[in-house]
Amino acid sequence: MKKGKFLLWIILILAAVIVFSGPLAIADFGDFGGSSDYGGSDWGSSSSDWGSSYDSDSSSSGEMSGPEIVVFFVVVILVIFLFFKLAGRKKSRPAGATTVAASKLRSIEEYRQRDPRFSEPQMQGKISNLYIQMQNCWTAKNLDSLRPYFTDVAYAQFDRQLDNYRQNSRTNYVERIAVLGVELRGWYEEEKNDCMVATVRTRIVDYTRDDQTGKIISGSNTAEKFMTYEYIMIRSSGYVTGAQDRAVDAFNCPNCSAPLNINYSARCPYCDSIITTKDYDWVISSIKGVSQVTH
Repeated sequence: MKKGKFLLWIILILAAVIVFSGPLAIADFGDFGGSSDYGGSDWGSSSSDWGSSYDSDSSSSGEMSGPEIVVFFVVVILVIFLFFKLAGRKKSRPAGATTVAASKLRSIEEYRQRDPRFSEPQMQGKISNLYIQMQNCWTAKNLDSLRPYFTDVAYAQFDRQLDNYRQNSRTNYVERIAVLGVELRGWYEEEKNDCMVATVRTRIVDYTRDDQTGKIISGSNTAEKFMTYEYIMIRSSGYVTGAQDRAVDAFNCPNCSAPLNINYSARCPYCDSIITTKDYDWVISSIKGVSQVTH
């Protein structure tokens, strides 16, 4: 192949990389994971070595013609442009969600004065268990069993996002799930609720397949994502640990009298009514994606 044609192919390839190097679809429960890392400052050990990115063809002989020289310099300019584009992308790594300000939070010790039986390990275990259930329900594309553990607004938001996968015949697989840590940062009062703020750190493998072809269309079934989230758990102010020993209480549907298990809300499987209680134990009000680091 002549040098001119070879360099022209390089130009086309580089142009395609620049045009199509945008992020792929986001994924994981609530669509917090994605193909592009964000938030935090830990970039891991990955780096780009551009010292040997261009290797001239020493087997060719003869001098380059005028057009080939022009093509050569165009390639060099494109390589430099691509280098600074990718380098700038690393330096300007997208920020994660803004977390609740520390100045707004009151201490866990202060909360124990309000609820002496409040258990930090119990809350951490509740959040850890819910996280795993959430990912499994997300992959199964059915969040019904999670309704008692979310506010109606949060549940509707996540179910609406999941509906995109149902309608497009795609499944987001979240596997090798590990909760690495749950830290309760503190709490605050809002309207008639106590709000507990937690930082949740996890590791997942996250990818999406087409249901018809089985082809992976985004993500990776081998790369590990280290995720950091902020959870806001709320419960009715004045609700005291131990007043109700069960996280989910027995209840009868006011419309058809069918027996239900309910915490914050539930859908009656018989008459399809949504029932919400005034007094409830901890439920998830908000989840924010703080950072993602892929290895």
